[in-house]
Amino acid sequence: MNILVCVKRVPAPGARINITSDGQQVDTAFLGFTVSPHEECAVEQAVQLVEKHGGEVTVLTLGPPEAQEQLRTAVSTGAAKAVLVPIDISDYDAQRTAQAIATVIEELEVANGKYDLILFGNESADSCGYQVGIRTALKLGRPIVNGAKGLETENGVATVRRESDAGVEIYILKMPACIGVKEGINLPRYPTMKGRLASKKVEISQSTATGEVGGLKLITLRRPPERASNTKILGNGPEAAPAVVDLLEELGVFK
Repeated sequence: MNILVCVKRVPAPGARINITSDGQQVDTAFLGFTVSPHEECAVEQAVQLVEKHGGEVTVLTLGPPEAQEQLRTAVSTGAAKAVLVPIDISDYDAQRTAQAIATVIEELEVANGKYDLILFGNESADSCGYQVGIRTALKLGRPIVNGAKGLETENGVATVRRESDAGVEIYILKMPACIGVKEGINLPRYPTMKGRLASKKVEISQSTATGEVGGLKLITLRRPPERASNTKILGNGPEAAPAVVDLLEELGVFK
């Protein structure tokens, strides 16, 4: 199988996000970065499929030069190739991102053949737009299912399981196809030392592509108000036990 996974460099979960004085960018001075959790699961799912059926995984990102770190992390967990689409601004809107990614994918497929599957995260951890995967699939003329919590392939067909309020939905897609993977479909593996060392030797190819500015425009970024939490001390030592029991009963732990 030939699988491409699109990932995005995002601030590490749990970090305090500060905004620049002009309200146009996230202040990255003291931030760590990672791959969106949904996309970590997408990489893992791609690697599992290749381990089962054979083939290779290519990981692609559109972002700054520093995003090579996230590409190498994906390589250290099983991806074989990495492609960086460098951009000279902090971020593209969803339409422009999808157009650039679709252009690069078409170029890669001319050189390497069609990808059986193109995987995306259900949504990115920073903007949560839910748009890039769907817009890219539309530009490539391929079917897509988002929110996948199960994915199997057999004889050129992808079977996708998606949870809904009514139960579980099953979709049958003829490949080539696109899938938006949701966190929880699997448990991503940790990079091994051998994998990290190997990832440093992998050449990250760069492919330049630009898209037209879309209809979405950033006006300003704002930090939500901080919510303070108060800690209540129930007691010290054995005398606190009755208060703890009362609290657990109030929370419904004991019935």
